[in-house]
Formats: sequence, structure tokens, C-alpha cells
Amino acid sequence: MVQTTATNDFFIWGIDDSPYGPVPLPVLLDWIKDERVLPDTWIFTRNGGVWQKASDFPQLKEYFDENPFTDTPPARFKPGSLRRIKILADMKDAQLAHLADFLELHEVLQHTVIVRQADPGDAMFLILSGELRARKVINDREAILTTFGPGDFFGEMSLFDQGPRSADVVANVDSTVLRLTTTAFQKLTREMPSLATPFLQATSRTLSARIRADNKRLERITEQFANSR
Repeated sequence: MVQTTATNDFFIWGIDDSPYGPVPLPVLLDWIKDERVLPDTWIFTRNGGVWQKASDFPQLKEYFDENPFTDTPPARFKPGSLRRIKILADMKDAQLAHLADFLELHEVLQHTVIVRQADPGDAMFLILSGELRARKVINDREAILTTFGPGDFFGEMSLFDQGPRSADVVANVDSTVLRLTTTAFQKLTREMPSLATPFLQATSRTLSARIRADNKRLERITEQFANSR
């Protein structure tokens, strides 16, 4: 039986010709990932007032997009552009030229979901231009965890354990990213360990700085909480 619902909840028309709901957005997204809701599944919201296909909802459309890197051939780029990446800035020209052979350059359109939470990690990303955000959907709302800009990187843990992604990463604007797949990284470490070593050292230094900054923020929050009691 259909129950009363908040305006941001969804009703789903099932394959048994019965409506199901109300369904909050996080549950609906899980159903999309499990393919229980498909692009042509009919969905109703009180705000919209009409039944629409799932793929027609702006907040859902991106979840039906194909992997942006599956069918898009990587673009060509000059090794010198790698100096825009902070962790690569101190590498020599010859090192950058060799490293470029292991990287894929992709142009990413605004609103593209580059990685999805819980999907297996298969690549690290380095940002040449644009802006991206890491997000989680909590209580029907998007919570922005951090923002990445030119010179930043993310997804580095997937090079080692290929575990599930901890958040979505979405392009805020048209962006240019470099993609280092786990396969390419394994080839790099196997064939050119002298290049993989400084790359990993530079990555580790940045990760250490991030951890120290997070620890300081946690200390400030703990101190503020203690003083408020």
C-alpha cells in the first residue's frame, strides 16, 4: 500500500504493476546499483506530480551513465603538462616522458560521476584542470567531503588493494584528468622500478601531510568539545 510521503521521496512502479513507496533517495540509489530500478522504470514524486522514467530525473540520470572511461579513448598529451601535478613537479623531464606512457588523459564533462561509492577501485586520478568533489548522500542530501582542483589526486589506495570506493567523485565543471589504472601501475613497478619509487615517495609525502592536517582538525574539534562541557 502506498503511504503518505515527503516531497523528496519516490514511488516506484514495479514489474508486478504495483507502486512501491515512499522510497528515500539513498535506498533508490542502492536499487539502481542492484539493477532493481532501470533507466525505463517509472517513478513518481509529489514535487513532479507525474510519472517519469528514472533516467529522466536530473538527480538520477548520472547513475545510468556508462563508465566515462570504458568507451572513450584517452587523448594525447605532452609529458611537460605533468608538471601541473604537485607530486610530479620535481621529476626530471626524462622521468615524466616515461611516466606519460603509463597514464591516460581524459576530458570529463561537468556532472560526470568519475567514481561511484562502493564500486571496486581500479585507478588513481590526477587532475590537470577543472574541479571535482567527493560526496556522500546522507539522509537524502549530498554531503561534500572535499573538493579537488588542478594538481591534486585521489583514488591512490586502489593501486594497492582495489577495495571499494569510499565516496562518489563528481566533476563540478568540465575537467581534464589523468588516469593511472591498477594494471598500468603494476606494469610500471615491474618494468621501471626506478621510476615507480620516486612516484610512490611523492604520493606518500602528500598522504602524510593530509593525515597530519586531519589529525590537527580532530585535535581542535576534541579541544572545542572538551571546553564546551
